[in-house]
Amino acid sequence: MTDSHDLMSKIVSLCKRRGFIFQSSEIYGGLKSSYDYGPLGVELKRNIAQEWWRSMVYEREDVVGLDASILMHPDVWKTSGHLANFSDPLVDCLNCQERFRADKAPKREPGSDTEYHTGGKARGQLKRAVVGSCGYVCPHCQSPELSEEREFRCMFRTTMGPVDPLGEFTEEVWGKDLSKDDFRKKLAQYAEKSAAYLRPETAQAMFVQFLNVQQTMSAKVPFGIAQQGKSFRNEIVVEHFIFRSCEFEQMEMEFFCEPGTQKEWLDYWKHERLKWHQRYSRNPEKYRLRKHDADELAHYSDECYDIEYEYPWGWDELEGVASRTDYDLKKHAEATGVKLSYFDPNKTDPQSGKKGWRFIPYVIEPAAGLTRTLLCYLLDAYTEEKSTDAHGNEKVRMVLKLHPRLAPYKAAILPLVRKDGQPEKAMEIVRQFRAAGIPVSYDEQQSIGKRYARHDEIGTPYCLTVDSESLTDQHVTIRDRDTTEQQRIPVAQALDIVRKRLSLAGGQEGTEG
Repeated sequence: MTDSHDLMSKIVSLCKRRGFIFQSSEIYGGLKSSYDYGPLGVELKRNIAQEWWRSMVYEREDVVGLDASILMHPDVWKTSGHLANFSDPLVDCLNCQERFRADKAPKREPGSDTEYHTGGKARGQLKRAVVGSCGYVCPHCQSPELSEEREFRCMFRTTMGPVDPLGEFTEEVWGKDLSKDDFRKKLAQYAEKSAAYLRPETAQAMFVQFLNVQQTMSAKVPFGIAQQGKSFRNEIVVEHFIFRSCEFEQMEMEFFCEPGTQKEWLDYWKHERLKWHQRYSRNPEKYRLRKHDADELAHYSDECYDIEYEYPWGWDELEGVASRTDYDLKKHAEATGVKLSYFDPNKTDPQSGKKGWRFIPYVIEPAAGLTRTLLCYLLDAYTEEKSTDAHGNEKVRMVLKLHPRLAPYKAAILPLVRKDGQPEKAMEIVRQFRAAGIPVSYDEQQSIGKRYARHDEIGTPYCLTVDSESLTDQHVTIRDRDTTEQQRIPVAQALDIVRKRLSLAGGQEGTEG
């Protein structure tokens, strides 16, 4: 096992070295918190998304899918409260000049003493100061010398349409003697004329399209709408590689249920989602449920749970499962005048006592981060196994023990040497696997031992080696990634054997921690 303190640096190095994740715009010096998924990373991400979609949509009768636009009418975000409330408290450290979120800062007792180094550098003068009434210090240097809190808007704004708001604004204010406040108000007024926003969550589209989906699919409550896609948040602090970034992918589902049944459905979905994460993990005990305290709840929620993972830095959020009440549908109905309600002719109206009940559904929302889930499975799979070679020297085998259904390649097809017809025989097997829709890698570079090591490192579950005997006895050697055990199997059965092992791997279930 590797030490948890340097695990993240090893994961970052592996992702770059083996083509999982690259820094965006790297040759230009990179862009903070932006990442590109390389050939293996995009396959891993797609596989996770596919398993989620299979579990949430294909295997259920009560959930359908949606793929909504990233850009929505600006009034959507006014109604949802994002424009007014989607912000974080921003603070500047006057000592080290770093910026941070006040609600994430280390708490200290107001009036207590704290020590810090001038400039936030170890060689700076050690100083002692008193913690202010805010009750926190800088997370970077521990200094209590801080600016006042100010609201930082987390939504990305852009312009839409053939409009030049800056040009119009310039014409309007040119030569006028405006105060600073008037200048700012006028600028905001013109900026809003053509403003559009990159969505900070995928959820709102599912509320706005509730009626269209329900009517076109003749869906009966309870039912859900699932969606995967990118969201954007202008985070003050980005941290822990892809754990928190400004551009990320979500896997969300809004489950519409009858008022009064929301607690029952919340209980169901929190356990279902926990089991799903554990199903593909080697260490299910590293997942847990944590109920939100009352002061943590969002304004629209009456109860919420986080599915947390034990990251190298401690327990932190992986997925939220929230009871959102009828807040969103009710707000959008009030803003548009459209009845976002559901009529059940077989239910009795609890107010009138008559048959037939029209109600605004309550909503349970399991909301997972795809990119964050990918990070968890990389952390979960990373393994270092120590052993001794024939000369008594210690060696370390690095293995990425990804669940076979998530692995970018399901098998590697390897000719022992690049001659004597072995590459041609190996390519025959490659074509069989690809025709069956199973992603495989053909690899003939370097020694067979180095090729095994390379595929251990990228998580390939099985290696099939073609040797000189394969041309006569029509058998290949299959090697298991996790155990390194090898077995001779008929070429004619290789596809079915690998397919069966993948199928068996898909049947694992998690256990709640």
